Amino acid sequence: MREFDYRRAADVPGAVALLGAGPEARYLGGGTNLVDLMKSGVERPALLVDVRELPLDRIEETDGGGLRIGATVTNSDLAAHPEVRRRYPALAQAVLAGASGQLRNMATLGGNLLQRTRCAYFTDVTKPCNKRAPGSGCPAVAGEHRNHAILGASAHCVAVHPSDMGVALAAFDAVVHYETADGPGALPLAEFYLPVGDTPHRETALPPGALITGVTLPPAPVAAASRYRKVRERASYAFAIGSLAAALDVRDGAVHDVRLAFGAVASRPWRARTAERALLGGPATAEAFAAAADAELAAAEPLPGNGYKVTLIRNLVVAVLTELAEECRRNEEATR
Repeated sequence: MREFDYRRAADVPGAVALLGAGPEARYLGGGTNLVDLMKSGVERPALLVDVRELPLDRIEETDGGGLRIGATVTNSDLAAHPEVRRRYPALAQAVLAGASGQLRNMATLGGNLLQRTRCAYFTDVTKPCNKRAPGSGCPAVAGEHRNHAILGASAHCVAVHPSDMGVALAAFDAVVHYETADGPGALPLAEFYLPVGDTPHRETALPPGALITGVTLPPAPVAAASRYRKVRERASYAFAIGSLAAALDVRDGAVHDVRLAFGAVASRPWRARTAERALLGGPATAEAFAAAADAELAAAEPLPGNGYKVTLIRNLVVAVLTELAEECRRNEEATR
């Protein structure tokens, strides 16, 4: 590990100023991803700016029934918060599925959004990788890619984003707030992550030196009936090979509202807007759910070793939406 300096920020402007003073500086939250990458030599910062003590650790209600979540809220506190569990249960479930209890106690919301891929070629500095060393190539395309992307990839990178939390945030139209030396800014999560294209090393649209200060979740009544389902290669703590955040509102057998986002299939959480449009106003049946999933996955371009993900995600959509539709039917009957 490269020798580095360490500073603890006292406030948000101070943190931004500290980072701006060092071209090789990084913000340090829980460190559950950054420190691992420093140990492997992928990240080599000269300065760490510790932001854990900043006053960004609250979860507050917004007008109309949404939530604002501070950037230093830990995953454990986020998953346990009663309003998160009541209004956005899929978010709490995603956080609980994402890591062990020890990691959740340290990891923060801001750090989770910025965590980097677990592609083995990226984390091995002896191998070429366009994300780590632009222009060096992507050996995963012809190499080991079983857990890699089937949507939105390119010949330059087929790695997937590892976040579970991000998938649920994508489903509910989260907005990322940040601070720079020029003042505050905000990005919808749909614009926060950049397409891979030919610049996979550019992962987010954050301005240089920006500090994430929090995320807002807009009011979404449909989110109260939501679920996160994760598939992994072993039952214990592991990264997803496919996941789904889903919310559904069914009235008189028809889909009144629906939210869908896929995980572990692209370089960013994948909002399934084509599938959502196919479902709105139509029947809440397994056949309709399957057809909507097929419409979304028509854009998939699997590699020789990961075509199974197309079937996996299709089955996830059908299974989870069928469960949610049945819950809606029971609730509708109970209120008559």
